[in-house]
Amino acid sequence: MNTRAQAYLWFAQRASAALLGFFVLVHLVTVIYAVRNGLSAVEILGRTRGNTPWMLFYLLFVVAVAVHVPIGLRNILAETFSWRGRGLDLIVLGVGLFFLLSGLRAVWAVYAPGAA
Repeated sequence: MNTRAQAYLWFAQRASAALLGFFVLVHLVTVIYAVRNGLSAVEILGRTRGNTPWMLFYLLFVVAVAVHVPIGLRNILAETFSWRGRGLDLIVLGVGLFFLLSGLRAVWAVYAPGAA
């Protein structure tokens, strides 16, 4: 992999990590608030259905995960198993797409009216 691509991956990893720090903090505070106030799943879904700001928050959260995880996994596999090349890139791309698609499905499930 050339130096430019490595620099791009390094930046994407660090930028997504910064975003994830914020997203995880907000998510945990929200979960703690819901638990302490005795909100049921039905009440939580009542607040998230059709709520565009929360949908956008979780969409960005999912994208940050889908960027961050494959890059980290790529580095771990390369360092641990000396795995290099196109095969490694394709595997981590698949992992990233899996996280992206399953995350988007989860966001849609809690946002869309009538979704399950």
